[in-house]
Amino acid sequence: MSIREIEELFRKDLHELGYMVKNSEPVTFTINAHINYSNVCETRCRICAYHRGKPFTLSVEEVVNEALKASRSGAKELHIVGSHNPDLGVEYFEEIFKRISSKSNATIKALTAAEVYYYAKKDKMTIREFLNRLKCAGLEILAGGGAEILVDSVRKEICPRKCRSEEWLRIMKIAHEIGIKSNATMLFGHLESFRHRAIHLYKLRKLQEKTKGFLAFIPLPFHPEGTEFSFKPSPVDILKTIAVSRLVLSNFKGIKAYWVMLGLELAEIALSYGANDLDGTVGKERIAHSAGAKTPEGLGKEELIKIIRNANRIPAERDAFFNILKIYEDREVRICK
Repeated sequence: MSIREIEELFRKDLHELGYMVKNSEPVTFTINAHINYSNVCETRCRICAYHRGKPFTLSVEEVVNEALKASRSGAKELHIVGSHNPDLGVEYFEEIFKRISSKSNATIKALTAAEVYYYAKKDKMTIREFLNRLKCAGLEILAGGGAEILVDSVRKEICPRKCRSEEWLRIMKIAHEIGIKSNATMLFGHLESFRHRAIHLYKLRKLQEKTKGFLAFIPLPFHPEGTEFSFKPSPVDILKTIAVSRLVLSNFKGIKAYWVMLGLELAEIALSYGANDLDGTVGKERIAHSAGAKTPEGLGKEELIKIIRNANRIPAERDAFFNILKIYEDREVRICK
């Protein structure tokens, strides 16, 4: 699809888009934990409420303890992201990843491309050198955040001190080349237009065609509380964006209905509009909640299964790489090898 064709999809009726994305595949989820290591941030983006809270930075010991506690409770994926903290660097993350990977089999999914850009530049390292060091320490997947909208005219308004769109894409390309998978996000519903969203999706699809390194796409509706903006996407806009994402990014394994930012009811509805993954149990998440998300800090596995079944879909538990581990068919559980 061209950028114009993608843009036109956003102008279609919601029910028409829903019809276009109908599928019967299982809806996946995982047992995971989100760990936010710091909110001290030099970038201080206009769209971010996270850095405006009481400053905190977890020690290596605290991050490792949270990670190992989650792993012992069954977490298969550890999502570790934070901020652009001038007091931290590659050695901080290296130590965390080494200590976690030496004592846990959980997959380490950590740092956004924006964080990688900031810390590599701060430590005077190339992106490839920085990522290789963290890969050797145990990093397997990059988180998808920091993408916001991959159009620099928009980024200058919402996150002017964050890496540019081409830098974000280049970091993901390098990560894929050295064997680190990643996710990708899009923060929508603020200053951007449908065309900007279309450009964003087009760039992601083109990179995926080259590298095949992206696992999942997460459309994130903007929450304005505590930021410099007051815009907020409507439920219809959110569902349309998820449906368009599924149609355009057919080369991504997962399109997430990230319940933390959608809310539980809308996340359930989104499973009928192109989303095929409910993310996971999550646990103690700070970033979205700092901007006004009203969802629980975490959900149990049974609650996720219930949401999926309420949408008349089959629940399936997955690992961090979207390999299905268990399928929950009615009252039977089928183990996948």
